[in-house]
Amino acid sequence: MEMSTQLSERVKELIAKARIVSFADWQQSHPPAAIALFQAADQEGRYLTAADLDQISALAPDQTQLIGIANLLREQCAEIVQEARAQVLQSDPTLTQPGGGLYPAERADACWRDFWHFLRCITYGIAGRHPHYTSPEGLHYMQLLYQELRVPLPAMITGLEGVKAASLRRISPEQQEELTPYFDHLIDQMKQFR
Repeated sequence: MEMSTQLSERVKELIAKARIVSFADWQQSHPPAAIALFQAADQEGRYLTAADLDQISALAPDQTQLIGIANLLREQCAEIVQEARAQVLQSDPTLTQPGGGLYPAERADACWRDFWHFLRCITYGIAGRHPHYTSPEGLHYMQLLYQELRVPLPAMITGLEGVKAASLRRISPEQQEELTPYFDHLIDQMKQFR
């Protein structure tokens, strides 16, 4: 969760190390050129573009079954995050008020951005058909970052559940069953932060 206000050196160091995704074990399923496309998007903090997804499909044709869903979720990420945000605020309206865990507005904005990044990372797992796409080391640093910034973890988990629900509403019931593990994996990892 980045804050636009002054960040301590420790927080800046943790932000740099708090990487959700690891592509370390993708060599069995993807050639280096395809992995490089995922890594470039992650380094730049962006979703895979339609062109990226087309290239990945060409480079790893056996792994293309979920590429269309990753593209759909990218196209609708703003609406998905908005729905997740609404779910968090409905579950605890005091979060963004003085004394709440997401006050002032910069803290809330940083959390909504995290929802966007969570979905971004989930789409990497989906596009690559790797349900266990997280980096234990990166998540460890994310946990330390969240502790340092006193991020309200229950709200973040509620938001991630909201991202899951909003995403799954956009796909068929058969696809929902196949995609649920990609969302649950990150949710389960974050529940261990407590």
